[in-house]
Amino acid sequence: MSLVQHAPSFDDAQAATIANDVYGISGVVKELPSERDQNFLFTADTGERFVLKIANSLEQRALLEAQNEAMRHLQTRVDFCPRVVKAQSGESIAQVSTKTAPHYVRLVTFIPGLPLANVNQSSDVLVGLGKKLGQLTSALSDFDQEAFHRDFHWDLANGLNVIREYELLVTDASLRLQLDSCVLRFENVVLPRLARLRRSIIHADANDYNVIVDDERIAGIIDFGDMVYSYTVGELAISLAYVVLGKEDPLECASKVAAAYLSEWMLTEDEIDSLWTLMLMRLCMSVCLAAFQQSQKPDNQYLDISQQSIRQSLPLLLEIDLDQVSRVLRA
Repeated sequence: MSLVQHAPSFDDAQAATIANDVYGISGVVKELPSERDQNFLFTADTGERFVLKIANSLEQRALLEAQNEAMRHLQTRVDFCPRVVKAQSGESIAQVSTKTAPHYVRLVTFIPGLPLANVNQSSDVLVGLGKKLGQLTSALSDFDQEAFHRDFHWDLANGLNVIREYELLVTDASLRLQLDSCVLRFENVVLPRLARLRRSIIHADANDYNVIVDDERIAGIIDFGDMVYSYTVGELAISLAYVVLGKEDPLECASKVAAAYLSEWMLTEDEIDSLWTLMLMRLCMSVCLAAFQQSQKPDNQYLDISQQSIRQSLPLLLEIDLDQVSRVLRA
């Protein structure tokens, strides 16, 4: 959690210099929003576009190497994930230093389109999302990397600990009651099934800003910084947590994504019955982690990017009967 306080702070000109010195390309850069790292959209003079990624000063090289390995693994199996671009030295990870700390640097290909959050989420888009998530789960099912077997604050397996540790930082009393309700559901629904939930390496952050849409087609799933060995069904649960926000019929939207996912990757009955509660747990973790991170960096608007929608939607999501959810998803 201390990563947020050690985020890099390069400006556009410095990022352009890094791109030129390390990768031998020149062009225009524009900073993109990020939680704990820095990302820059780099448009080269040739017209090609890349994302320059400058890691947090506390980030471990082994974890970045694992992310690169995951992208190389996926490159031969799916066509909707970024590819790693090597530096002039031939390395896939370079290093730059400031007066205060060194930072690892990577360059990946850019996937054109708009974030899912900024497009009309039609039935075709939701079905496409489900299929791509299922394909991603399938493609990662035979992938393993020791660095992803880690204790990570965004891991759904840490949900209860995160809520208990940071709940008191949430100032809205009614929201805290909703968090308690989610905890009770998790204890009643998921805990008895926990030992039967499969685990694997998952992307773990297919939120509506990491899913790229181009002309009603899911063009990309980006940002592999949260990859972790966790509940396999968590891949779908995490993405659904953002799909249902602000929807008039959240269960209908979730069912479209889930049905398409199941056409590519089958879930067990225990995973299906745990899905909705895990989705709620992700939203509650987001509330608590945002409260903590905002106390550390109150001027970072990215940390509050989904919070208003969560606060509006969570009471409605909690009202949906779990038996109804189970019937719809099983169907």
